Amino acid sequence: MAKTVIGVFRDRQKAEQAVRELRGQGFGDQEISIVAKDPGQAARKTGGTQNDISDGTAWGAGIGGTAGLLASAGALAVPGIGPLLAMGPLAATLGGAAAGGLAGGLVDYGIPEQEGKKYEQRVKQGDVLVVLSSTKNVDKAAQILRQHGAEDVMTR
Repeated sequence: MAKTVIGVFRDRQKAEQAVRELRGQGFGDQEISIVAKDPGQAARKTGGTQNDISDGTAWGAGIGGTAGLLASAGALAVPGIGPLLAMGPLAATLGGAAAGGLAGGLVDYGIPEQEGKKYEQRVKQGDVLVVLSSTKNVDKAAQILRQHGAEDVMTR
């Protein structure tokens, strides 16, 4: 039975490093999801630039090498949050979560609704969410997330 590990990163580069290490430890792209607010939307509207995730292609290239995990990520509009960049299996769940938002999508991963709302709020504030759903050693995955600076790490 699959278990879920979830962690929040304040820093995009640390999230990228954690994902790289997860992949290096044998966790596949079909197990790893990343969700982040798309501040590029705000930058494009104001004509400004931002120092965080403002381009899904650039971020994806940083995570996944030449192909880039987020290069093919969907830009989603999630109720209560707004535009998001999302990749991995959670992106498909969020695409169908018209009313439940991110918190509702996390319920499908075994995250209690109250906790999901906490994670949703963190993403809304600009943090990056890394979610792993696997039958492999999720304790190792949680350790990797923590080593790279993840906060609010939960295993379910």
